[in-house]
Amino acid sequence: MRHLVYTRPGHVEWQEARDPELADDTSVLVQPLAVSRCDLDLPMARDGLFPGPYPVGHEIAGRVVATGGRVRNHRAGDTVIVPFQLSCGRCGPCRRGTFAACATYMAPVGGSFGFGSWGGGHGGGLADLLAVPDADHLLLAAPPGVPAVALATLSDNVVDGYRAVGPALAERPGAEVLIVAAAAGALALYTAAAAIALGAARVRYVDRDPARAEAARQLGADSSHHGGPWPKRFDPAPVTVDVTGDAHGLACVIRSTERYGVCTGLAIAFEAATPLPLLEMYTRGITFHTSRADARRYLPDVLRLLATTGFNPMAVPTTIRPWEEAPEAWLQPAVKLVVERERLAAGTPSAPAR
Repeated sequence: MRHLVYTRPGHVEWQEARDPELADDTSVLVQPLAVSRCDLDLPMARDGLFPGPYPVGHEIAGRVVATGGRVRNHRAGDTVIVPFQLSCGRCGPCRRGTFAACATYMAPVGGSFGFGSWGGGHGGGLADLLAVPDADHLLLAAPPGVPAVALATLSDNVVDGYRAVGPALAERPGAEVLIVAAAAGALALYTAAAAIALGAARVRYVDRDPARAEAARQLGADSSHHGGPWPKRFDPAPVTVDVTGDAHGLACVIRSTERYGVCTGLAIAFEAATPLPLLEMYTRGITFHTSRADARRYLPDVLRLLATTGFNPMAVPTTIRPWEEAPEAWLQPAVKLVVERERLAAGTPSAPAR
């Protein structure tokens, strides 16, 4: 088979590899139909965040082509969403519902597709075939009629945006949400779209990028472009989300959180030490949460949101490129990139490239 491989900073290429095989009777083989680029994928390939070579791509929608003898929930021909993290469903962390902490598939960044040895060496989505273990637990059936290009986005970035606001809005129905962004990519926009679909009374969106600020306005957020240094704080909100990728931005968002509010950090703090305004957090009773998205945990919630509200991941500016153009497209700027092998079903249109 062919798969797309990161070889060195700024370079990915198609390479030949042996076809994967069913690891055991609980696994399946999936043919990826669409793979979207996570916000982290571009700096991974451009800057070499993890040692290569390794096959790329971890936001995946695909078609089951072969199943092990004990697989009951999926059969050949089914379209499925592949959570980017591997989990077994039976270890202690999985029984507690913390699938991203699965003890069976452990790796430096957690068992994941598309991260090479740092993710446990489980293959990447931009491939002709992908071996998926523990399929009855891990895979989710695709809702009918939804394009594969939309399904692929759900596996990581959409889930990440949802979990930044979903649990907090469940505890505070109708609360106001403040999202502050500077880091490149679609994550902040998915967060805004999720908050709006979940019924937040008001979604305030601040972004250093004017095009993303305008995209947030079109989604329905009260959006503004912010240039220059971050202020000490914005007007407070009970639910805040930091997507700045900057220590000063993070401190600003934390200080913009109402007393006893919740702030979630979605940007990754690569610095060994990131200062926090801990005394203000202490005196104001602010909860700060940071973690990787738990894809398998929250994907069912995202699918319900898709089915019951106007939430549409394709409302976020999305560039769709054909499979053969993946090596060139993977390193080009785009708010959200999806590489598509084929349509999910005949007559089901994908969103136009933007």
